[in-house]
Amino acid sequence: MLEAGRHLAELGRFAATRRRQERRDLEVLAELERRPLDLPPGLEIEWLGVAGYRLTFEGQTLLIDPYVSRVPWRSLVRREPALPDRAMLDRFLRPPGTVVGVLVGHTHFDHAVDAPAAARRFDCKAFGSRSLAHLMALHGLGERAVEVDPGSTRALGPFRVTFVPSRHAKILLGLRVPFDGELSCASLDALTPSAYRLGQVWAFLIEVAGVTLYHQGSADLIDDAVPEGGVDVFLAGVAGREFTRDYWKRILPRLEPRVIVPCHHDDFFRPLTAPMGLLANVNLSRLPEEIEGVGHEVALAALPRVPGGG
Repeated sequence: MLEAGRHLAELGRFAATRRRQERRDLEVLAELERRPLDLPPGLEIEWLGVAGYRLTFEGQTLLIDPYVSRVPWRSLVRREPALPDRAMLDRFLRPPGTVVGVLVGHTHFDHAVDAPAAARRFDCKAFGSRSLAHLMALHGLGERAVEVDPGSTRALGPFRVTFVPSRHAKILLGLRVPFDGELSCASLDALTPSAYRLGQVWAFLIEVAGVTLYHQGSADLIDDAVPEGGVDVFLAGVAGREFTRDYWKRILPRLEPRVIVPCHHDDFFRPLTAPMGLLANVNLSRLPEEIEGVGHEVALAALPRVPGGG
């Protein structure tokens, strides 16, 4: 309870200085976006917002946690169904070439709403947990769901993907994970935002074009499961890191990344057609200090969000 009280106090301080902090966070983000990632020729990485990415190499694309439909806040409050928005998919999910797969780190709505629609649209499979398989079946796509095993590796076009078991940060004041448990609702009509239960959490180790990327959509981990050494790009979900004890100190010595690219700092209720907002108290401006404090030499960079919005 003392820890929960500390987080409440921090939220109170943020509320009092919100505009100033968000302005500083956006300034830091703009500076990080000017830093190059130095990727191999032909490898493209596009940030789709939240923890979503498009990786493309030699005309083949891998999608990670695509979430462009953007469930409005009112759907959470009113318990309305949260389903893919075809118009937003048409506008923002237009990968070049062939899509070889969709990876889903966990089945909260801000990671999984669009996975079934992407698998149908691009005639590919979606890889993740038992909860993802249930979600795919609700959309009539059970045959395109692949329930993966911890530590298993799959070749998807030019991408070699290893599935790393992970954890979700306890973002409810450090006490628990929201919407925990397995996704189990019986129909699309019942698929409200809160029905998108967490399921098994995965991080992804991705090898392509001679580089290695590590994608972690939520800032917690299973220490012994995190691969050791040799990661070029760490696509790091930073929301909730303050609720995980010694997050950077635990993960950076294992990954030893060359560069960290933060994600999951944007307001996931705000549509992609609107200017980007930030999550409450995400504190992007603290990232350089936090990472320097670990004592590892690692660069920080950022990607602009998929074009088409603000």
